[in-house]
This record gives sequence, structure tokens and C-alpha cells, in this order.
Amino acid sequence: MPQQVQAVIAPGKNEPVRVETIVIPDPGPGEAVVKIQACGVCHTDLHYKQGGINDEFPFLLGHEAAGIVESVGEGVTDVAPGDFVILNWRAVCGQCRACLRGRPWYCFDTHNAKQRMTLLDGTELSPALGIGAFAEKTLVASGQCTKVDPEVAPEVAGLLGCGVMAGIGAAINTGQVGRGDSVAVIGCGGVGDAAVAGARLAGAAKIIAVDIDDRKLETAKQMGATHTVNSRTTDPVEAIRALTDGNGADVVIEAVGRPETYEQAFYARDLAGTVVLVGVPTPDMKLELPLLDVFGRGGSLKSSWYGDCLPSRDFPMLVDLHQQGRLDLAAFVTETIGLGDIEQAFTKMHDGNVLRSVVVFR
Repeated sequence: MPQQVQAVIAPGKNEPVRVETIVIPDPGPGEAVVKIQACGVCHTDLHYKQGGINDEFPFLLGHEAAGIVESVGEGVTDVAPGDFVILNWRAVCGQCRACLRGRPWYCFDTHNAKQRMTLLDGTELSPALGIGAFAEKTLVASGQCTKVDPEVAPEVAGLLGCGVMAGIGAAINTGQVGRGDSVAVIGCGGVGDAAVAGARLAGAAKIIAVDIDDRKLETAKQMGATHTVNSRTTDPVEAIRALTDGNGADVVIEAVGRPETYEQAFYARDLAGTVVLVGVPTPDMKLELPLLDVFGRGGSLKSSWYGDCLPSRDFPMLVDLHQQGRLDLAAFVTETIGLGDIEQAFTKMHDGNVLRSVVVFR
């Protein structure tokens, strides 16, 4: 029968979030109820609260999560009650053109649970990225559950559900960073630092971190950056070129999502290098570049959505690397907090005082 649990709701645009009782229905066909153990506070949740995604309030926030499958609906065979899973917001369909061509990370028909979770009065909730995991339990499509080794800490595993995967994937999957490459990462928040870590995993010889905040640059060095550039005081394009023998970086990852920083990335890459946009722009932003420069510089201009990841392939692999000591996921966790601390966590994130606050359910 339906369950009542505590969860964090964004009731309206820019209104403070609040903890309320919500109703979780029994899982229907293809669905699963997951007991959440940990959920990271991601900037995308703040976008939802600010109305930057859409206006389908109230939102059930939270999406960067790990937990235990509690129950499953009819026809679910890929996960079972008791499985430890990371939640993902790209449950691939297996039938669309991209999936049938062997490129499921580009799936055109990803899906979520068909039933809606509600407030006590029956008001339907819009779960962030189809997950809604700032909650003791949530309802998702079973394909949004990726089984991983249960020995990994939930507060670490959950980070792969969004920001860390987006950054690592931008370097490894989208940018295809290779051994000996030079890489520049513009914007050193959680996603940018994950891109730095991904570039190091891939064997990049030179990793240049760019930001306007010296605190973030210091953290980027801990994640694997070999050089740092404060773009508040130094021209980042000139600095990146100077550090790469005048050529520019082989791969430049833009993790801010602004036209100014994208232009810096464009001109800071090698003549035939690659620009990867993983920062999320707002709908009103426009980019203007001389078309002749786009033509004359060659190379690739790519966008990276969720790090072009395939959760069933990438989540277990990255958990294994973490357990081998080759990927320090714990370094991304600045603090663990309770369900009632999320509004304060948004402020800390906005002010650049944390890499990740993680809600832990005891």
C-alpha cells in the first residue's frame, strides 16, 4: 500500500524549500521504490528551485542519490529488493534509433516512473530529473537503478548519479582525452573538478585548471591539476597557450556554461583540438563567433550531456576505480547534512564554500 515519507519540496519559484510529508505509491509495471541512503546537493536542484528548468511546481528535489531497492513492480527483472543502487536520470529505452545503432548514451526516449508521487492533499509532484531523492524513499523507473558493489559508501556512490559522472564523462567519453594529452578545464566547481579527475584517470600529461577563485583552484590541484590559472587576474587563453608551447590545449572542457567562458575555451584549444561544453547555459544565452574562425580552426565542438555516460557500464567501473584507490570520490564530499539543512546547503554552494553537501539518511 502507499507509503508516507518525509521529503524536501520546492513549492514555488525562489521560495524556500521545506520538508513535507509525501505519498509514495506502490511500484507499477517497470517501476521500483528505493529507500534513499544519501543524496548530493547539486546545482541542478537549485536551478529547479529558481524556475530555471521549467515552472512545473511543486518540485520534489534531489537526484544525485544511492540507496536500497525496497520493492519492484510487475515485469522488473534487472533489479530486485535488497539491491544497492545508484539512481540515474537516463534510463535508456533500448529501442530508439540511437540505442539500435549501439549508442545508447544518446537515447532519444529515456523514461521515468509513470505514476506520480503526491502531497497529502493529492497535489502531484514533479520529481527533479525524474528522480526526487531528497526523500526517505522515492519511486523511479527500474531502468534508473544501476546496481553497484554494496561495500561502497552511499554518500560517495550517489555522487556518480550526476555531477561527478558528468565531469569525468566529459573528459573520458566526450573529450576522449588520451595519454599524453594537454587538457584545460574552465570552471572548477564539482563538475569541473570531476573533469580534472577524469583527465588524470585518462593519462593526460598536463591538466590546466581555470577559475576566478583561488580556493577552487587549490581544490583542483588536489584532484589532479598540474597547473592553475586565476582568470580574474590573468588572460586564460594566453595562459593556456603559454603552458602548451603556444599551441593551445588538446581538449578544453568548459564547465561554467556561459558565452564568455565558451569563447575562451574555443580560442584556448589547439588548432585541431576539441572543445567540450558540459556547463549548463540558461535559455536566454547567445553565442557569437566569427564563422571563419569556426571553419579555419578545425577540430571538434562538442556538448556533453551527463558525460555521455551509459550508467550500466560507467557506474560500476568508477566504483571499482574508487575502491582500488585510483579515483578519490570521497574528496568531493565537503560535508554530510540532514534533510532539513538543504536551504543552507544551497547558500553554501552558491557562495562557493562547498564542493558537495550530501544529505545522509540515518
